[in-house]
Amino acid sequence: MTSSSTVPFPEFTWNRAIGKGWDQPYRVRYASNLDDGPWHGMPLGGFGAGCMGRSHRGDFNLWHIDGGEHVFQPMPACQFSIFEETHESRQALALCTDGSLSEALSDWAWYPSTLASSSEHSSVSTSEQTLSDRSSTGTYHALYPRSWFVYQNVFAADISCEQFSPIVPNNYRETSYPVAVFEWTLRNPSDRPMTLSILLSWENMAGWFTNTLKAPDITLRDDGSPVYDYHPNLGHSDGNHNEWVETPTTCGCVLGNRYSASASPPEEGDGQWAIATQASDETTDVFYHTRWNPVGTGEEVWHSFSKDGSLSNVTSSAPAAEGERIAAALAVRVTLAPGETRTLPFVITWDFPVTEFAAGVHYHRRYTDFFGTEGTHAWAIAQAALTDYPQWQQQIRDWQQPILNQSDLPPWFKMALFNELYDLTNGGTLWSSATDADPVGQFGVLECLDYCWYESLDVRLYGSFALLMLWPQLDKAVLRAFARAIPKADERQRVIGYYFTIGAESPLADRKTANATPHDLGAPNEHPWEKTNYTAYQDCNLWKDLASDFVLQVYRDFVFTGRTDVSFLAECWDAVERSLHYLKAFDLDGDGIPENSGAPDQTFDDWRMQGVSAYCGGLWLAALEAAIAIGTVLLEHMDTASPYFSKYPMQASLDRTVAIKEAIATFQSWLDAGRTNYHPALWNGQYYRLDTGSQSQVVMADQLCGQFYAQLLGLPDIVPPDCAETALMSVYQSCFLNFHDGQFGIANGVLPDGSPVNPDDTHPLEVWTGINFGIIAYLIQMDHRDEATRVLHSVIHQIYENGLQFRTPEAITTVGTFRACHYLRAMAIWLVYQVWVSP
Repeated sequence: MTSSSTVPFPEFTWNRAIGKGWDQPYRVRYASNLDDGPWHGMPLGGFGAGCMGRSHRGDFNLWHIDGGEHVFQPMPACQFSIFEETHESRQALALCTDGSLSEALSDWAWYPSTLASSSEHSSVSTSEQTLSDRSSTGTYHALYPRSWFVYQNVFAADISCEQFSPIVPNNYRETSYPVAVFEWTLRNPSDRPMTLSILLSWENMAGWFTNTLKAPDITLRDDGSPVYDYHPNLGHSDGNHNEWVETPTTCGCVLGNRYSASASPPEEGDGQWAIATQASDETTDVFYHTRWNPVGTGEEVWHSFSKDGSLSNVTSSAPAAEGERIAAALAVRVTLAPGETRTLPFVITWDFPVTEFAAGVHYHRRYTDFFGTEGTHAWAIAQAALTDYPQWQQQIRDWQQPILNQSDLPPWFKMALFNELYDLTNGGTLWSSATDADPVGQFGVLECLDYCWYESLDVRLYGSFALLMLWPQLDKAVLRAFARAIPKADERQRVIGYYFTIGAESPLADRKTANATPHDLGAPNEHPWEKTNYTAYQDCNLWKDLASDFVLQVYRDFVFTGRTDVSFLAECWDAVERSLHYLKAFDLDGDGIPENSGAPDQTFDDWRMQGVSAYCGGLWLAALEAAIAIGTVLLEHMDTASPYFSKYPMQASLDRTVAIKEAIATFQSWLDAGRTNYHPALWNGQYYRLDTGSQSQVVMADQLCGQFYAQLLGLPDIVPPDCAETALMSVYQSCFLNFHDGQFGIANGVLPDGSPVNPDDTHPLEVWTGINFGIIAYLIQMDHRDEATRVLHSVIHQIYENGLQFRTPEAITTVGTFRACHYLRAMAIWLVYQVWVSP
């Protein structure tokens, strides 16, 4: 890329011409799954504060303001517009390339996505351009948490906008703020003065983002996943009102609803929006209109703005009548001398402090620890943003630039590395206020919007590396929640969705068995962190990987955060013991390894495994090694650990030291037996067979997951190193090179020649983005960097060149379909980075 003279955006961004679509974007695989289309841009907003998305078309179209819920709908009145007057022309344009997104605002003029020819615009600046195609009207760039619009060939001025939120690693304050910053850079490249005005218009959507169905029914979708209806309160603005606010440094509009903090505590949906900028001075004029009709023609705003860049300074705070909708607008006008450059900041903030799950189950969001829980602080947040945003910008640059400067990292990898973090904002994210038990709050990201439950443990085995590496205290908060959940039982019975999809009668299963490791931390319509195992596609009490996943992640977080947090290990120890003892009960033949049942009882939950499996068995052995390592650390630091042990002791009657020693001895005996039996039972000379019971000849891509994790954490090998090398190369050859010539990535499981075992298979023939990143990391770990780079490029190319940006799916297929967008596991790309740069 070439940097524009108007904005110093980094060299490595995802970029696309403003308003440019796709001829054949990926389409959803199952009709019932979510497919909003490819018009997705980088989300704006803090973790757990709610977020919004603005596409490269220029429209604000994604609204995750209600915790855990998804609304995708352009709101045309929520818009930036620009007025420009030179010595020879005058124009005003709303900066979205598709005015047909709404029948409203017919008086507005909209930004073009292409120009017929450059000769028709002879007054346009010929300064340095991002694209050589003069028919382009500019470029959108994204490198999360920053994105840029660079406008070209339409205005005489050089105009760009950087937009971001204060997402900063190891920051547990500002990263939670509900704020979007827009810094506009304007430059006059001509030899005469010109006047520019920037308009920010915003509909008052206070009260819109809450479910009007307080007890929605749960049903099974055609893919067997539990779903419920979400009916937000969109368009209902009765009682909403807008206020003009001005201080010596800041001015703008606060958009509130009928809720009164003096009368009662806020409920979900109660609160405010604010739009703000810096107060006017001798070089700027600020205009406003606090009450206009966003579903009318828009003339109240556009008549004056298109004439001279002003607004009529209406200050009405009259509440909206029944059926009425209202909006506010704010404009800043400047005159630029020849060669002059100016920056103008705008901020959009919101304060909706309450997230409600099931009726009556309320949590306050993390940012309320710093601004209060009243729902009246949108203006205070805006003031903080306008004061502190330059510091936030610099903190983001200081984080990103050393990585961007690493010459050995491919440019497209740097781009994807940062942009895949979008899901930490966008993934229905929850971040609660702090308590004594959770001093940085509780945290959760949905598995995806189709599988709408939090922090699926099997998925985060790879997908949580981004959180661990950048916000480790949040990752530990998630694992503490799992540790608290493991001893609990929930005997409510339910049907299993898998049987529904195959047309068989479903057995009834308990929702959560005591000491079974839960699959997830619950769903937005119940009580996350407390009511676990929301998914009912399989009976997760019978899964053979979850306990291992939990133990490995606990030890991983200890290792990756400096091997000093003994208290974290102590808090999790009893859950580690309980989970492993529970899983060991599935070792029916006493060989030291729990057997798979012949049902899809692991993360590949459409893929049957029978007997000892390479995937689950390897994870089990690695988890035993990790548990032994945890116990050893606790024994070495018992004085430090003692105050932190869980209230659920495995052997309360025994001295803690004796109990840990006995647990270690038990785990060692299981490990010795299991290691003795695992390799001979599964090794076929080229790779590890899928399992011992099916006679399948499939090459499973992730067969070495346990071995990889053991190496990553410095634990003893699970299998002989030479066999691991041979098996990994078999995976590369069969599942990548032989599978459509490596165009799409590594398939989950095919025959050695790359052909399917069954052409109607689902999971085996999919390319899972997160699993691919895990295997890529293992290739690097095993000194196969060239092979890793080739796979990495294939996967990133498929995502970012086919309309899947900022909605990365779990799976893609060779026929251009995807499944489960906005997927958690894809953040495993940060595991690739970790291994790439590790000595």
